[in-house]
Amino acid sequence: MAVSVRLNKEDEALIRNYAQMKNLSVSEAIRQAVMEKIEDEFDLKVYYEAMAEYKENPVTYTLDEVERELEIG
Repeated sequence: MAVSVRLNKEDEALIRNYAQMKNLSVSEAIRQAVMEKIEDEFDLKVYYEAMAEYKENPVTYTLDEVERELEIG
């Protein structure tokens, strides 16, 4: 899939310099940045869901309890 992005000269220079600094193509630098952003937002969504679940049932377990339950300790 091909995607084009319009950038002003300053943004283009910034992205090109960043890609060069990281020894990446501009395409790879942009792809990595977008994927990291998506992953961060997904992680934040999962965090909020977990916190809501914890607030409804605030039960915690020690490491020893978890190891015993999983029979790995």
